[in-house]
Amino acid sequence: MQTLGTSDLSHAPANQLPQITEPRNPGMALDMDWVMRLQANTSAIERRAGTLPARRSVKKTHQAAWLLRAVSCIDLTTLSGDDTERRVARLCAKARQPISADLLSVLGISGLTTGAVCVYHDMIPSAVRALDGSGIPVAAVSTGFPAGLSPFHLRIAEIDESVKAGAAEIDIVISRRHVLTGNWQALYDEMRAFRKACGDAHVKAILATGELGSLRNVARASLVCMMAGADFIKTSTGKETVNATLPVSLVMIRAIRDYFDRTGYRVGYKPAGGISKAKDSITYLALIKEELGDRWLRPDLFRFGASSLLNDIERQLEHHVTGSYSASYRHPTS
Repeated sequence: MQTLGTSDLSHAPANQLPQITEPRNPGMALDMDWVMRLQANTSAIERRAGTLPARRSVKKTHQAAWLLRAVSCIDLTTLSGDDTERRVARLCAKARQPISADLLSVLGISGLTTGAVCVYHDMIPSAVRALDGSGIPVAAVSTGFPAGLSPFHLRIAEIDESVKAGAAEIDIVISRRHVLTGNWQALYDEMRAFRKACGDAHVKAILATGELGSLRNVARASLVCMMAGADFIKTSTGKETVNATLPVSLVMIRAIRDYFDRTGYRVGYKPAGGISKAKDSITYLALIKEELGDRWLRPDLFRFGASSLLNDIERQLEHHVTGSYSASYRHPTS
């Protein structure tokens, strides 16, 4: 069993580390030869992914350091039809102070925040007001989220309206039919238009991997979206039957690595949906570290799309400090 320790990951959460400015991925011309060469050995990928939870042991102070890093990489999210301004304000307050001040004082940490707050378009102004002065960006889901089947001009207009409302990040959904029919030019053109509409706002391309049919399609869709200028590639909307998984993550992360090796541009990764346990967040961070390296363990290149993960992380940190688990209702996120 391999132990991941504090030598592998600084005690400081990512938003307390020196800031590094990465050039945005400008994209490139669609290289169909590269796209069509991509294959995925499903059995080998599943074997590799299956080894991660079983052989990672992180205890005590080491575990606390990894969990604090995970907190700093969370997109704290509310995407419900009954969202209200008050709920969003509470969520933003939690983003500003994700872990209780008493716990952070014992751990010797200050200034910890989540990576972003993610909301529907209508909630952007409320989130921007609630986060004013915090430095926490507002992310908005867009382009007919979650299905992505609204008319194209309306999807472009939705991006434009969200950017005008103050969203610094736009989570778009691709048209799955382009992947399922192998129409890579159409996917590239769509993603390119979304990137242009976002302007200075960073764009996260949601692939909805649970609906793409195969890991090979996931690999090719990841590469095409990066060629078209995606700043992040993201697994899921959180609304699909199957959301983030380790095999899918491995495929997407290796596509990111290949793209960086070829172009020199770093693209971020966001697993979303179904990640609700603290131990799972450590597994994902370990995968990122092994496949991409420490530079990707910062919120400008890695995010968790989650609404309940923070709750369990705070309980684990309280256990680390006090030796006892608190009731989950003591750590509401909204």
